[in-house]
Amino acid sequence: MKKIFGLIIVTSVLLSSCVSQKKYTELEGNFNKKNQELVDTKANLMKCRIENESKISSLEQQVVDLRKDKEKTLEYVDNLTVLSKSASDNIKETLAQMGKKDEYITYIQKAITRKDSINLALGFKLKKVLKDGLHDDDIQINVEKTVVYISIADKLLFKSGSATISNDAKSVLGKVAEVIGAQPNLEVMVEGYTDNKKVISNASIKDNWDLSVKRSTAVIRVLQNDFNIKPSRLVAAGRSEYMPLESNDTVEGRARNRRTRIVLMPKLEQFFDLLENKVE
Repeated sequence: MKKIFGLIIVTSVLLSSCVSQKKYTELEGNFNKKNQELVDTKANLMKCRIENESKISSLEQQVVDLRKDKEKTLEYVDNLTVLSKSASDNIKETLAQMGKKDEYITYIQKAITRKDSINLALGFKLKKVLKDGLHDDDIQINVEKTVVYISIADKLLFKSGSATISNDAKSVLGKVAEVIGAQPNLEVMVEGYTDNKKVISNASIKDNWDLSVKRSTAVIRVLQNDFNIKPSRLVAAGRSEYMPLESNDTVEGRARNRRTRIVLMPKLEQFFDLLENKVE
């Protein structure tokens, strides 16, 4: 009986020992699993922290960049406002200048119209004082825009090939000087023209250039010395044979080309003053 009881005790101890080892193994397995889960959790936590820190750093940098962009945008808006105001002012100034320009153009157009009227009156007066005893072909008076042209045939002023004013010519120039003297703001240019026939060269005249210039200066001296036209108003010019009215192949054409032209034109600096003067 004792043997049997002892056997039972031994068996119980052995069985008890076997259950404890199994439980231990199970518990150890659970421990290892939980421990691994803890390690994995810590690793994931560390990974999340790193990712979050990276995201936070990126977001902070974005915030910095956005602030800079905002500052630049505000500066751009300020500059744009200044530019817009400047552009607006420039546009206003341009429109104002255009308005003034339109007024100026209108004024100029009126001035030119009035100047043309004055020149027409001058032309009429010249024709009136010069018509007596003269043929229409010998003296021509034309008004073109703001200029009056008086073309006098060579035979009325000079002998052939000469630059000496004839006595009869002075009566013609005296009538022209009367009109010129009444308009002190006019500038007077005298142009000499020749045909293409070669002039007989001598000590004072070498060619047609010489002859054309000397004839213009001869007319100017008469206007200055005989009729008291101020020399500051006078201009001498020679055109020689190079601006013919007609062909030089005929006697008549050459006669037309030999001429002296007196040009009456306003002085630019006194143009508007001239427009206020009335021609009597």
